[in-house]
Amino acid sequence: MAIAVALFVIVIGSVLFHVFTPWWLTPLASNWGQMDHTLTITVVICGLFFVAINLFVVYVLWRYRHREGQRAAYEPEHRSLERWLIGVTTVGIVALLAPGLVVYADYVRPPSGAMELEVVGQQWQWRFRMPGADGKLGGSDARFVKAGNPLGLDPADAAGQDDVIVTGSEVHVPLNRPIKMILRSHDVLHDFFVPNFRARMNIVPGMVSGFWFTPTVVGRFESMCAQLCGVGHPNMRGAVVVEDPATYAKWLAQQPTFAQMQVPAARGSGVGDGQALAQAKGCLACHSVDGSRSVGPTWKGLMGKTETFEDGTTAVVDEGYLRRFIREPKPIKGFPPVMPKMEISDEELAALVAYIRAQSS
Repeated sequence: MAIAVALFVIVIGSVLFHVFTPWWLTPLASNWGQMDHTLTITVVICGLFFVAINLFVVYVLWRYRHREGQRAAYEPEHRSLERWLIGVTTVGIVALLAPGLVVYADYVRPPSGAMELEVVGQQWQWRFRMPGADGKLGGSDARFVKAGNPLGLDPADAAGQDDVIVTGSEVHVPLNRPIKMILRSHDVLHDFFVPNFRARMNIVPGMVSGFWFTPTVVGRFESMCAQLCGVGHPNMRGAVVVEDPATYAKWLAQQPTFAQMQVPAARGSGVGDGQALAQAKGCLACHSVDGSRSVGPTWKGLMGKTETFEDGTTAVVDEGYLRRFIREPKPIKGFPPVMPKMEISDEELAALVAYIRAQSS
């Protein structure tokens, strides 16, 4: 009887908890209210089965509790009960799956004329690409990836020369226009997720996935990676800014095209080349340049600082230290030992060191 009472209290407590302290969703800012309806259907059906099954167990424990002089009846088969269980379970599963399948079929079928937005995930940052004046995205391939071409666009494809490249983790989109998302990964499994849009999709290496949505509210909405992709996963955050078409057009005009990014930067300090390299290699996903805490030490004020390693030894950060450390990393006390050895040329190393040194000036 104690078990029956405990189960009854759990059922009542669970229902009351849901009624008086509901789990609120982030405010909806896209056309995907169907996602909320599907979630509600799932919660209601699962909740009904949870209550019904546990109350049935409570009844069985009470009705067939042990009494002196009684023995349980042996009944290995009960075809009528089995048919009822199969029928009710089937109806419940169909009720759970059918709405989701209908919504998903629409979710991955963008309307004609939708604006294309490519998202590329890499440990631990996002990059974006949009069509230029020709309205078409150029081809891409992993063999073209390098410091000045982090998205791997085909330099010989004329359609990609005017593609707009956004190397930061913030991207802007126009209000009330369907957006066709094209998702790629450069390394491991990622998942691009914007909670307010109810929009997300796994990004599998070697595959191109996608979905579509229409932003319906002006604002700045957080995006994140929803798949554990390594030690820097919590830092893989960004933002999608929804603006009116005129404001969006101004922002778009300020972004560089692929052709502009291929023009060699003025040589000298190498800072510009170093910044591009830091973005391409994913360095800025682990090292901040504003002093904020991240996976690795911040580059702000790094030069001249004394670093302590896990083995207790210390070293003063200068150019020689940086050159050695980038090629042969050592675990630094207080930070996870996740930095890999970098395959980098002497010219690239000089540019990267120059960029790090510039953050201390």
